[in-house]
Order: sequence, then C-alpha cells, then structure tokens
Amino acid sequence: MIQSLATASLFFASVTILPFALPRGGEQFVGSATVHADDTATLPLHEGRVGERVVWFVVLDASTSNLADRFDCNRSNKLAVAAGTPAVQQGWFDRAGLLHFAGTVDFAPDHLVVPDPVTGFPPLQVRAGSRADTYYSPLVQLPDGSVINAPHLLNATGRHDKVVEADTTARTVRFRLTHGFARGHAVLYMSTDASNETAAALEVVTLVPRLNSAPTPGGDGTNSARASLAAFVNGATGANNPQRQGLNSALLGDGDPLNVLAWLPNQGRYSPLWDVHLAAWRAGAQPTRQTEFAHIADLARNGQLTAPDGSRFGPSQFIVDCPIIKSLD
Repeated sequence: MIQSLATASLFFASVTILPFALPRGGEQFVGSATVHADDTATLPLHEGRVGERVVWFVVLDASTSNLADRFDCNRSNKLAVAAGTPAVQQGWFDRAGLLHFAGTVDFAPDHLVVPDPVTGFPPLQVRAGSRADTYYSPLVQLPDGSVINAPHLLNATGRHDKVVEADTTARTVRFRLTHGFARGHAVLYMSTDASNETAAALEVVTLVPRLNSAPTPGGDGTNSARASLAAFVNGATGANNPQRQGLNSALLGDGDPLNVLAWLPNQGRYSPLWDVHLAAWRAGAQPTRQTEFAHIADLARNGQLTAPDGSRFGPSQFIVDCPIIKSLD
C-alpha cells in the first residue's frame, strides 16, 4: 500500500516548470503527434458518444498492430492483459465511426495544490480536479477483446487541465508534455489520468480509481498490463544542477521531476500504465541523476535507496497513465 497520503502526494508537481534543455533528435513514437519546441504536442481529436452526450478523445496506445496503425499510435500488446478487469470500460464503434463509451469525465472541478514553501513536499493542501464517473476509464475494451488507451480531453463539462487549445472543427488538440527518462534516453510523455487522488491533483490529470485494478502491482513482464516507473522524493535540487532530479525539486519549481520508466514504446514490455515506485536516497548517500530503472533497482539492492518510509523499494500501489510520445536523444 501507499505508505501515507503525504507519501503518495510526493509523486507529482502542479507548479510552473522551467524549460529543460535537451537535444531534439531521437525517435517519434506516436506518429500522429506533432511535437512543438515549447514541450506541447498537437494530436488528432476524435469524436465519441456516451449515450447522447458528445465527448472528444485521443488515442495514444493500442494492444494490436492493426489498431496502432489505424490511429498512428504506440503499440502496447500488454494492454490486452487488462481486458476483462475493472480497469477498462467497454466501447464499440458504430457505422459512422463514432466510438461509444460507457463513461466519461467531469472536468468542472478545480484542482488544488499548495506546496510547502520551504521543502516543497509534502504539499500543504491537495485536491484532485477532473474526476471520472463510475464507468469511465481511459482504457477501452472493444468487442473483439482489444484495448485502446483513449483518454477523454473535452466534453460539455469543460476540458482536461493540460489542454492548451482545442479545435473541434479542425479536430485537433494541443497538450502539455513532461520530461523524463526511459532506458537511458531523455523522453517526452503525456500525462492524462491517475488512480490516486493526490497523484491526480499534483499531476493535474483525471482521477480514475478503477485504473488501479490493472494487473499487476510489481509486475513488469508481458503478463502484466503495467510497466515500472521510479520517482525520487529527495533528489538533488537546483534548476541548473546537472544532477537535479526528484519530486522535491519539482515542487520547489526547478522543473519536471525527471521520472524514470523501465521501457520504451518500441519494446515489448512497454505500457503507458506506469506502476509507480517511489524512491528515497538513504541518509548520507549522494543523490545523482538516474536515467535507467534497472540501475535504480540495483542501487536499491545495494542499500542506497529505499521506499520513502525506509522500507524496501517497490511498487507504491498507484498507477499513472503516461504514454511516451518521443525520445529526445
């Protein structure tokens, strides 16, 4: 379990982030996205229905090659492992090509994050903003058993807080991205949903508790719908410090926390469902920037890292939905 509400709240930062200078080469994974220099991406916006209500969504990952090609998005075969669990909602395409969903999101509530002015964390106050209804999940199981990651970004209640601009006539949406690392590569990813209220509030994403039913906490293989992610709670600080990394740094306004994902979208064990492992440097250890999950796991085995409460490093029992859009090196 998450050791405490305060511990869970360390994962994300709802603060103004500073640009993080990185090379702009690398590999684009979500081909339908146009990545901009200001760390935003423009994507196709698709129309759907929840009963008679109009909703607008994007497709970022699919469990089959056919669907990945159709939507020009990431292929994540592991998403099929979530089929038949409460982590998905049911959906179907009609003859006009509209996707029909069981549930959607209330975008009207305001999110709230008040960081500690000295330490950054734990925040003094947090409240999740946009919230899933009883039936909503960004994971949609289609009648043939395939699963797509199709987060709702707009409906009659408003729009996702990370949407910069949306045009339902042109059917495009521009969305804020976040810096991180995967397999030693600098990457940009798109955060849309989280299973924990505090995490959703701090990341400014939709709260979807049912996502936490995705198999399996601590599982990272092809028999799990999740992929491992490490987030430091006490890394080096300072916006210009080359070793800077961590939730403390992010909450103090240095920039993105630079979280570390175990896999890239071109690898079979990739999933957009990040199984968050909160990590703390032991007292006396010198925090250094990490870019590979496997190395972080080695540091934990060697006794340099623990969970935030001093227990063994491992899954913190919540998920964030954060598809990788592009690598930068």
